[in-house]
Amino acid sequence: MDSAFRVGVDVGSTTIKIVILDERNSIVFQQYLRHFSNITSTLKTMIDTAHAAMPKKLLSVMFTGSAGIGLSKCMDVSFVQEVVACTQAVREIIPYTDTVIELGGEDAKITYFGDTVEQRMNGVCAGGTGAFIDHMAVLLSTGAAGLNDLAKQYQTIYPIASRCGVFAKTDVQALMNEGVCKEDIAASVLQAVVNQTIGSLAQGRPIRGKVALLGGPLYFLSELRRRFIETLGLQADEVISPESSPYFVAIGAALSSREKPILSECLYEHIPGICVLRGTAADGERTLPLFADQEDVKRFQARHAQHAVPKQELSSYTGKAYLGIDAGSTTTKLALIDAGDKLLYFYYGSNRGNPLETVIEALQELYKVLPTGVQIAGSVVTGYGERLIQAALQVDAGEVETVAHLKAANYFLPGVTFVLDIGGQDMKSFFVRDGVIDSIMLNEACSAGCGSFIETFAQSLGMTVRDFSLQALEAPHPVELGTRCTVFMNSKVKQAQKEGASIGEISAGLAIAVVQNALFKVIRLKNTEQLGEKIVVQGGTFYNDAILRAMETIIGREVVRPDIAGIMGAYGAALLARERCQDQARSTLLTAA
Repeated sequence: MDSAFRVGVDVGSTTIKIVILDERNSIVFQQYLRHFSNITSTLKTMIDTAHAAMPKKLLSVMFTGSAGIGLSKCMDVSFVQEVVACTQAVREIIPYTDTVIELGGEDAKITYFGDTVEQRMNGVCAGGTGAFIDHMAVLLSTGAAGLNDLAKQYQTIYPIASRCGVFAKTDVQALMNEGVCKEDIAASVLQAVVNQTIGSLAQGRPIRGKVALLGGPLYFLSELRRRFIETLGLQADEVISPESSPYFVAIGAALSSREKPILSECLYEHIPGICVLRGTAADGERTLPLFADQEDVKRFQARHAQHAVPKQELSSYTGKAYLGIDAGSTTTKLALIDAGDKLLYFYYGSNRGNPLETVIEALQELYKVLPTGVQIAGSVVTGYGERLIQAALQVDAGEVETVAHLKAANYFLPGVTFVLDIGGQDMKSFFVRDGVIDSIMLNEACSAGCGSFIETFAQSLGMTVRDFSLQALEAPHPVELGTRCTVFMNSKVKQAQKEGASIGEISAGLAIAVVQNALFKVIRLKNTEQLGEKIVVQGGTFYNDAILRAMETIIGREVVRPDIAGIMGAYGAALLARERCQDQARSTLLTAA
């Protein structure tokens, strides 16, 4: 019988790598496949291929990788942590390395070698990884390889937010709208990956000496390597890019294997264990339904229908009116009210990256329908563009957006203790004590607690957000997604699909995840009692009844969602305008004339 060969199996977040080493540690078999979240069947296929190549061989098997530990238990084989495996391979194959930069599907690592080994790895954010590149490539109607080819012809690098896939998507779409060529956008995406890796992992520590660039993305994408090399100022003799780069962790696992060898045919005895994993994951990662039955849904919707602002037809109104303008980071909202706080008119639209121009257009639309008997007696602007809009259009006053939002929240629920506003890409919340804002929390580098991910996923299914959210209301077993980065969550969703989860169960799971991310990942609540008893939720995301229900379920109490949840900043600004300008006859706001 031949001496034992050593097998390393690296089961990553997006790919599986298998390497078989002979007694001289030479590679005699290697395979690299994307599993597209179908890990079990992909692994089985790869084991079949390996067995065909190595029949009647003694094999000592070791698993590694972010998704490898569960499989190793099911197959009753050993597991080694991927950091240890990669370090083992580096010391064996490229021992002169000073620093390793390794990118995977959803992970990024920098390892410093010296007297001691120091490794830094991304945690809750997958911005700047292989999956991030895949997402950005879709926006350019290509794949990762196509994005790489485009980047070869670039002329200009533009800044793109690499810290979050959703924020980056906004930057890419803005560049496309401005007519920037795809070649420049592709190179800018790759540069964003470099910036994220160096900025978030190295954190100022120099990357010097011999630098090894490992992992699938850095092996297959030549322009990504180029961006790292140019950014770090590396010379040709300082760059290590081995042919076995995508397999390094698998090689390290094989080198670490010291288990009692088994015949290659005996691997088949362990394969049934893989199938057990599929059923266990599917059954163990579901939660209770959002609603017990259709009657429960109707009671819920009837209760929230009560929180409606009084309205008045603008065409039949005469007298003073007060205007609130909310110039947000991505949208513009207007609210016009009468002296009794009834809503006469509202506007909601994207600002297309130019808040001043959008506000002017919105005002022009208002002036077209404004009756001659209506005088705008006061105006207040709030939001990101507050100072610009106030100065350019001579708005009577400006106000910090949290104050405007609190004003509107208090209108619907006097004595409010907590306000949560979730938009497409931003989230803000504030705690209120004795009628005064006590503390404010904003998402800065992560959009995991926001609604854009649900919108994107619904669009990928050819559905509207409304239709997608309605599916969640009757889902029997929502998928458990947890508090995760949107890139990580996307992989979890794909895995759930492979396990047979329905669209409704995924929709409900995403709704729960949005709330969990907002409360526990962004706000970092220790317990829900901190929120108090009077809670107002707002922002366009809360028009989704599944998210609203998830909020009430998670915190264990009822909340108020106004029927104008998407324009609360503008409505609050209008209320402030009515208070501050009630003694004046006409606003200083520029008119159509």
